[in-house]
Amino acid sequence: TLTTLYVGGKQIGSVEAQHLANALQYNTILTTLHLLNNEIGDIGVQHLAHALQHNTTLTTLILGVNEVGVLGAQHLAHALQYNTTLTTLELSVNSIGDVGAKSLSDALQHNTTLTTLDLGKNEIEEVGAQYLADALQHNTTLTALNLEANSIGDVGARYLADALQHNTTLAMLGLTDTSVGDVGTQYLADALEHNTALTTLELIKNEITYVGAQHLAHALQYNTTLTTLELSVNSIGDVGAKSLSDALQHNT
Repeated sequence: TLTTLYVGGKQIGSVEAQHLANALQYNTILTTLHLLNNEIGDIGVQHLAHALQHNTTLTTLILGVNEVGVLGAQHLAHALQYNTTLTTLELSVNSIGDVGAKSLSDALQHNTTLTTLDLGKNEIEEVGAQYLADALQHNTTLTALNLEANSIGDVGARYLADALQHNTTLAMLGLTDTSVGDVGTQYLADALEHNTALTTLELIKNEITYVGAQHLAHALQYNTTLTTLELSVNSIGDVGAKSLSDALQHNT
């Protein structure tokens, strides 16, 4: 009884995806479908999304590096309004953009089963971050959101920070290489003073200096839930390191 299917390496295009989708509609055993690095595209995703409306066993769908654009995201978003079993959707290294992010955000306001959403490197900018932040204000099931390598900037960080002031379920937020800088870091730090759910915040490669580190250090004196803070490949220097060290004396 096959529960996990792994097919990668450019073996699957839209036609093969349609065959898989047909099987998926009636399959009641498969829980993980791992299709990283193929050429499924929007048409192939449309078939898979249609299958998701009927399938009741699949919990993990990996569609990273598959030439998925706005239309593909819209099809998946539609499926998420009906599907009640999928918990992980991995869409990294595609090109859904802000419009695709909006579709998925709208779906998140209704979906109550998805816990992990990976949208790393998807040409999402500050507007897309705003849509996702809006969803986080209403969604109560998502625990992990990865936005790595999207240019959301400090404005996008501000939207997400505002959402973190209200959200009580998101435990992991991945913002590696998202150009948040010191200003965006300040917004996030302010949110951390009030947020009681986030346990992991990834801020690798964000041009953060000692200024951003000081804001985070201040937040750590009040925050009681964050256990992992990733700050590598930044420029916090000795001054930033000292601020964080001092904060750790109080953070428990």
